[in-house]
Amino acid sequence: MNYQSRSKIIISFLKRLAPYVEAEVKDLGFPIKDVFSSGIETEGSLNDCIKLNLNLRCASQVRYSLKWFEANHPDDVYQNLMTIDWENIIAPDGYFSVTNSVDHPSVTNTMFINVRVKDAVVDRIRERTQSRPNSGPEMTGAVIHLHWRGDEAEVFIDTSGETLAKHNYRKIPGKAPMLEALASATIMASKWNAQSPFVNPMCGSGTLAIEAALMATDQRPGLLRENYAFMHFTGYNENIYKEELKTLRMRVKEIPNLKIIASDNRQDAIDISKVNAELAGVDHLIEFTLCDFADTTIPETPGVLFINPEYGERMGELTELETTYARLGDFMKKKCQGWMGYIFTGNMDLAKKIGLKANRRIEFYSAQLDCRLLEYELYGGSRRTTEPKKKGLET
Repeated sequence: MNYQSRSKIIISFLKRLAPYVEAEVKDLGFPIKDVFSSGIETEGSLNDCIKLNLNLRCASQVRYSLKWFEANHPDDVYQNLMTIDWENIIAPDGYFSVTNSVDHPSVTNTMFINVRVKDAVVDRIRERTQSRPNSGPEMTGAVIHLHWRGDEAEVFIDTSGETLAKHNYRKIPGKAPMLEALASATIMASKWNAQSPFVNPMCGSGTLAIEAALMATDQRPGLLRENYAFMHFTGYNENIYKEELKTLRMRVKEIPNLKIIASDNRQDAIDISKVNAELAGVDHLIEFTLCDFADTTIPETPGVLFINPEYGERMGELTELETTYARLGDFMKKKCQGWMGYIFTGNMDLAKKIGLKANRRIEFYSAQLDCRLLEYELYGGSRRTTEPKKKGLET
């Protein structure tokens, strides 16, 4: 398979992350052809997909289009896929998985359409080579993706495999963790300039503090992962991958006097955070403290305070959380003057207990829960002028 041929590329992501993925794609020099609720269309080669996979913080999958066709029945899918030269795409002794996004009245079980795709690939390769690859649900080898809506279908090479939304350092997730891609997007949405202090009380498993450290030092997710689906298609050149890795390593930088503080009142949370930070290679950049959030050290130089408190969806009693949110407001008002404050929550009723007026309410989803990132300019007696200058992205 030719890794240099250009085609449509669809980058998928969680809903409401479009502005952040779009900014990343543009920063990498790729054209934006279209933007929709959970995907961006660009164009490039399979070698370009390698670069996208290793660099993107907020995306989920990078898919390279093979063929568009009309389909009104699973048999139409089978027949069209049989015309693709799979013997030049997947090794006869290889392994592949099938995923789909299908909405068609002829399909009542999406697993069935996966089988039809698998059959087409296997039958074509067996016809041409008298051998056949293995297939299964584990996303450890090549991955084929079918997108089918109405009478329009398109088959893609999924170059990512396992989702990019997980950055591969969080071996111990902790309780109700924020997905790494979401954490990256919320930090991008803030006005943090990646140089001023970043303070994260209630750090949980440490995801926000770790992502902040990775972003400040320009360490890309590809440095923390060793297997992608693009490695398992015929024509893959490992040297292209190694060159991109080399580029990523050369981009890593030091920020003198970078101050990232993470605190939690649970010893197990601090222990988990330290392990995760060590796996991410940023444990030396984060100061972890066991304390109540109100006792968290706030540096004299203003920066960004970022808190992801419990919001009653999976844990915590509502009455206790009302008290906690009121205390958060007092803490920000009394101890964080001159800072930018951010609270990420899925409970706007609890957010009212903070008692401060948010100047921005940025929309996100956490799993299926409608959430907001609330931004507070924490002025003291008079407005300070030393706050971070970076302009945040807003959905």
